[in-house]
Amino acid sequence: MSDALASGLQSAGYHVLTATSAEEGFFLVHNQSPDLLLLDLTLPHRNGLDILRQLRAEGADLRILILTSHNTVEDRVIGLTSGADDYLGKPFSFPELLARIDALLRRYLPVKNDPQLRIGDLALDRRSRTVTRSGESIDLTAREFDLLLYLAENTGRTVSREMLAQDIWRETSRFTPIDNVIDVQIARLRRKIDDPFTIKLLQTVRGLGFRLREPQA
Repeated sequence: MSDALASGLQSAGYHVLTATSAEEGFFLVHNQSPDLLLLDLTLPHRNGLDILRQLRAEGADLRILILTSHNTVEDRVIGLTSGADDYLGKPFSFPELLARIDALLRRYLPVKNDPQLRIGDLALDRRSRTVTRSGESIDLTAREFDLLLYLAENTGRTVSREMLAQDIWRETSRFTPIDNVIDVQIARLRRKIDDPFTIKLLQTVRGLGFRLREPQA
């Protein structure tokens, strides 16, 4: 189910990380600082409510939406009073889940509600997953769009290959190095968003990674 949800949310323009255990989930929350967590209460080896209470006790600054088959009034009260921001029982409709996610992010993250992201004359639309530069449409693959969006959301900051491996390729360990794959994707992205234009936005920071920068005035 998590794979199907991740695929649907990515198609809706969200950057999604998935975890299959409590330990992996804690690692991602503490290292990636997501805006929102979809938490299933039925997890191997540990109850989701324990995870919720621990995250709140630690002061984790993220929205938490519980997805669960435990959906009595008492269950919902316990979940919300334990620190969840919203609660959705299974089975649920995907459009309702999207609406609840949008509402939570709109309530707490008004800036990110804007689907448009601009760096100079480069424009990305998170919802439609489209890209233009100087008004010209640029055709990107799904992976290239995810990569560009990640760089754009970190405009001005250097993004390492390790960050890209974890956040875009979802490789939580580096036992299988994918630096060559990342370099190939960066090269393809550069050919599409930079090569046809005079001002270059995508930089390689030697020994560190990559950076998308605002054009110099």
